[in-house]
Amino acid sequence: MSREDNNAPFGQAAKHGSFNLGDVVTNRAKVLTDDEKLRLEEQNKRMVSEFQAGKLETEARKHWDLFYKRNETRFFKDRHWTTREFEELLAGSSASGEDGSIRKTMLEIGCGVGNLVFPLIEDGHRDYFIYACDLSPRAVEMVRQHNLYDEAYMKAFPCDITTGEVFGTIPEGSLDIATLIFVLSAIHPDKFRTVVGNIFRLMKPGGTVLFRDYGLYDMAQLRFKPGHKIAENFYMRQDGTRSYYFAEDEVSNLFSGEGFEVIVNSYIHRRTINQKEGIDVPRIFVQSKFRKPCG
Repeated sequence: MSREDNNAPFGQAAKHGSFNLGDVVTNRAKVLTDDEKLRLEEQNKRMVSEFQAGKLETEARKHWDLFYKRNETRFFKDRHWTTREFEELLAGSSASGEDGSIRKTMLEIGCGVGNLVFPLIEDGHRDYFIYACDLSPRAVEMVRQHNLYDEAYMKAFPCDITTGEVFGTIPEGSLDIATLIFVLSAIHPDKFRTVVGNIFRLMKPGGTVLFRDYGLYDMAQLRFKPGHKIAENFYMRQDGTRSYYFAEDEVSNLFSGEGFEVIVNSYIHRRTINQKEGIDVPRIFVQSKFRKPCG
């Protein structure tokens, strides 16, 4: 359950005639222009009805299953960039492997079709036992059919992380690393604390959560037309999937409120330009690392 728009690093974009102006890391929210303020005001003129919003919530799994039925493995690029952004994914071994080494345990929440975990394996990082879960059973089945899938070092399973069903597969206090990358934004805001609380229970003391998601006033948020807004900063896409846009301090307060220590938490402003095609794409993400205290 993950869906990011053009999140490839700038070096990859350059291959397609685009170039970047460099990432800007900041704790300051974007300052809106008068035109952008007007766009947000227009969104409020026709909101998603309460009935429709409730239907989107109850049918969330169906919409993600349909998304993967349409797109299969073609929609997202493999995330080879994650090890550059999160060096924790390069960390060495922590439960014993067959050779006597200590294997770290990792969970990718919202694994989709494996665009994070399989590049990690391809790049030689097999010192983890990797759990991978997704709301969509169809996406999980695609992971299981991948030629690199091997239950000797990986287990993929369908799971609604907003419930307690994850504990039927993963014991509490057993994870060294959890990734939550472009996933929380697809979940109803009323369930954010439940999700983060579940993750806290899964982590070992000292375990780290790696987070990246859409930031407040990202280009995609400003582009929504009236009729798509469900609630403040929460929107419905045409295909029935949903997207939330986070303020930096909101993410920090969410995780610290559930017991995590904040290691890093910032906006990432990224701008890609293709002069030939007349394209200027400003993106805003929130990128963070959180640790479960050892004490």
